[in-house]
Amino acid sequence: MNIDQILNDKGREVISVKADSSLAEAARTLDEKRIGAVVALGEGGAIAGVLSERDIVRQVARNGETALKMLVGDAMTREVITIDASMKLEDAMQLMTDRRIRHLPVFRQDRLVGVVSIGDLVKWKIAETEAEAEAMKSYLSAQY
Repeated sequence: MNIDQILNDKGREVISVKADSSLAEAARTLDEKRIGAVVALGEGGAIAGVLSERDIVRQVARNGETALKMLVGDAMTREVITIDASMKLEDAMQLMTDRRIRHLPVFRQDRLVGVVSIGDLVKWKIAETEAEAEAMKSYLSAQY
């Protein structure tokens, strides 16, 4: 199973905000879309970073309600780890675990084609494991 197959089922919509948007605007987007992170776009639509709910909460904890007036660019993670759509599910899960991240922008040939979360990957891994178990049960019952 690779990431492209997951995106085929999940969808490829990329929710983004501009890096010069306020954290309040970004928080509204996260709430409206019921997601945990957005891609932050800079000049010319290039990825400038990723902003997560945790980034916003961290700024509110440090700066109080004035944090919501801060710019996304001041709170986002700038060192964005991305993956290729051909990456295997297990490799993406390992990368997320090793780097302690929950969202990965997905590229194909230098073009952003989606975002996957750890929840997306765990869902697919569970489904894959259940399908294997069911196949094993069918095989064993056919043998005996």
